[in-house]
Amino acid sequence: MRSEQAVLRTEGVTKSFGGVHALRGVDFSLAPGEIHALVGENGAGKSTLIKVLTGVHRPDGGQVFFAGRAVDFPRPAAAQQAGISTIYQEVNLVPLLSVARNIFLGREPRGRFGLIDVPAMNRRAAELTGSLGLDLDVTAELGTLGLGVQQMVALARAMSVDSRVVIMDEPTSSLEAREVATLFEVARTLRDRGVGLVFVSHRLEELWELCDNVTILRDGRRVHTGPMAGLGRVELVAHMLGREIGEVERDGATEFGDTHKRSGEPVLSVSGLSVRHRLDGVGLTVRPGEVVGLGGLLGSGRSETVKAVYGVLPAQAGSVTVGGTRVRTGSVRHALAAGVALLSEDRKGEGIIPDLSVRENIALAVLPRFARAGLVSGRRIDALVETFMTRLRIKASSPAQKVRELSGGNQQKVLLARWLCTEPKVFLLDEPTRGIDIGAKAEVQALIDELAEQGLAVVLISSEMDELVEGADRIVVLRSGSVQEELAADRLTSARLLAALAGGGTKDE
Repeated sequence: MRSEQAVLRTEGVTKSFGGVHALRGVDFSLAPGEIHALVGENGAGKSTLIKVLTGVHRPDGGQVFFAGRAVDFPRPAAAQQAGISTIYQEVNLVPLLSVARNIFLGREPRGRFGLIDVPAMNRRAAELTGSLGLDLDVTAELGTLGLGVQQMVALARAMSVDSRVVIMDEPTSSLEAREVATLFEVARTLRDRGVGLVFVSHRLEELWELCDNVTILRDGRRVHTGPMAGLGRVELVAHMLGREIGEVERDGATEFGDTHKRSGEPVLSVSGLSVRHRLDGVGLTVRPGEVVGLGGLLGSGRSETVKAVYGVLPAQAGSVTVGGTRVRTGSVRHALAAGVALLSEDRKGEGIIPDLSVRENIALAVLPRFARAGLVSGRRIDALVETFMTRLRIKASSPAQKVRELSGGNQQKVLLARWLCTEPKVFLLDEPTRGIDIGAKAEVQALIDELAEQGLAVVLISSEMDELVEGADRIVVLRSGSVQEELAADRLTSARLLAALAGGGTKDE
């Protein structure tokens, strides 16, 4: 594909946020009549690139070209007016308005005296939704419809604009198989009309089914661009994770030793855990003193599994048992009472409370236990906080220091201290070392080993293969919300994990 043929391209685009480089000199090119996959793990830069292309962010450096001209969209509306439509994973329409109003919002057909021609609008909306295989009342409020239908309405809106480029950001995440097939048919129809499509999906099988070419991002850089045909699954995953295929196949990794003492009946037993569109019959067990890794690419169901175990994500089916006692799913209170603790991957959004002190952040989870007649013993809280600040070597000027003033590694230790205060039986750790420096990472990894030695049952999620291979006793590999494989201690190497993440082989067709 020659750049002069491109309908949309970037040259050396860079973007930073507070000193963090989200994009580093990214070149990207989309031709008319092409479906181009944009792939990368969390934090690779996909969302930032899409936002630069659509006017949400303005690049710090480099240039965006549309239809052969250099452009600088000041806002998303300008990109849309130029001919770039975007369909997001989270439907960004207006739930209280009708389907038809959402499709033509801001572009409603007008009749006499400039009034909206409602019959014409409804008629055109019905034609569009019908072409997508939808049989629905276009006068119904969008919010009364299922997420899958809402996603298809978002697609109908994109089709209603004379777009030259359509960007689809995880459009299939909430669709049933039949709806996905319809979406792909529409995408191919748009391609045949000469529309260029950018397709983002963590379901790797969809890339080979739909896309012509692929660009892979890692750590804000473009690491590969080429045709999907002939690209093996292992090769694609290796690019995403930053592994050399030859090196992995030749050397693998040091075989994992049986370092944790595991004995007795499972502390945690999960069976048939299912969440609509996210998990399908997930099962796993963890014994005392065992670290079980959850492997899988982003979107595989790793975080959803621990959230469903913890009760944050309501499950439609399945059971969770802790210490032989069944725990009510969908209830955080019951999970906590049973001895389950969850360290979320989103430290800032779901973990720390930045304007509270270190002391207050640590003590949050145990306040009900320390309260008597509505009063909390400050002396007991102080003693507990001091114990855990010393044990975890939390660096702060005092327990009264605001937690937002600490480094990322120390904030993570504060969250670990919060949940260790609850004396859990099961500790669910979702990306516990993400975004912290190498010294703090080593300390957190050593703490995980220590917790296992003390008899806790630990579930570990990490996007870093080496961290899983070196830190887990065995790894349960998830793909598309279901368990695909389990790697026991004697099979834990980076090469085997890479093959399992990619689906056990290459895809050459």
